[in-house]
Amino acid sequence: MISIRTDLAIEAKQAYTEENKRELDGVRVDEENDGDIKVTTVTIESDEAGKELGKPKGHYITIDFPEFTSYDGECMNELSMVVGKVLKRLADVTEEKLVLVVGLGNWNVTPDALGPKVVEKIMVTRHIKQIMPDALESHVRSVCALAPGVLGITGIETGEIVKAVVEKVKPDLVICIDALGSRKLDRVNRTIQIGDTAISPGAGVGNNRMQINEKSLGVKVLAVGVPTVVDAATIANDTIDMVLDDLVGKVERGKEFYSMLQKVDKNEKQMLIREILTPFVGELIVTPKDIDTIIESLAKIIADGINIAVQPEMEMEEINKFLNPKHYNSLINYASELDRKSVV
Repeated sequence: MISIRTDLAIEAKQAYTEENKRELDGVRVDEENDGDIKVTTVTIESDEAGKELGKPKGHYITIDFPEFTSYDGECMNELSMVVGKVLKRLADVTEEKLVLVVGLGNWNVTPDALGPKVVEKIMVTRHIKQIMPDALESHVRSVCALAPGVLGITGIETGEIVKAVVEKVKPDLVICIDALGSRKLDRVNRTIQIGDTAISPGAGVGNNRMQINEKSLGVKVLAVGVPTVVDAATIANDTIDMVLDDLVGKVERGKEFYSMLQKVDKNEKQMLIREILTPFVGELIVTPKDIDTIIESLAKIIADGINIAVQPEMEMEEINKFLNPKHYNSLINYASELDRKSVV
């Protein structure tokens, strides 16, 4: 089993290849490009391969996008369309199906607030379809959303809250959104992973909690995540790797110093860095300084992608109109009036 800490299947696969100098049987990788956006599908086809990578068997689709995307409205819209297309591949949402969107994470900690912020932007319709079904077109799917918080806030395991809601609401599909941890600096806030397997809240920073998957909930689960943090040891390790690679390119082949550089074991080096840093900084987790702006942008990108996927017969313009506070409030007021009259 690989020794690195990462939530991304593509990084786990790359780490295995680097450590063992060979490809892992039972893992298939497919790549495609959509303009500046790269979509990589890692399919873990066997339990043995899943055990080696520390990931359950299934599909893991990684969407890599340019750094400037979070600051460009047009690029954000293009990325949302790609996210929507990927989710449509994994989820068959027919008119009669109910979708539950779960935003995992701590809303008080910006890098971990991605899930709750996505939930704020989801087009929720279940309550309207129940109270006043005639107010919505028949092709509008039933969607509800939940931000269950974290164990430290509620005192309840997130998985227990989600399971209780699933048992009561009985959705046909659960889509979970969470912040992830990455092994590579260049993937932080620049990669979206979508999978059809399990999600374990807090796993990216070493806090493994109850898994949320089809086995525990009894319904299909899709997991959407973005790496928003990286640990300090990884930053130090990547910096030294870049220095070593630069030196290897400059030193004459055959020299003793060149041979010494070539013999440096990257895994041993990373373990040494972690041992040295831990007494001084502990488990230090780092995030970019502009994380507030980035999280807001990523939340909109993912929420729009989910809305596109679960409302396939609606245009984005219609969805945005529904999410407009004035339009939404008018629907709610109408529903409240109908409810009041029915009581009278």
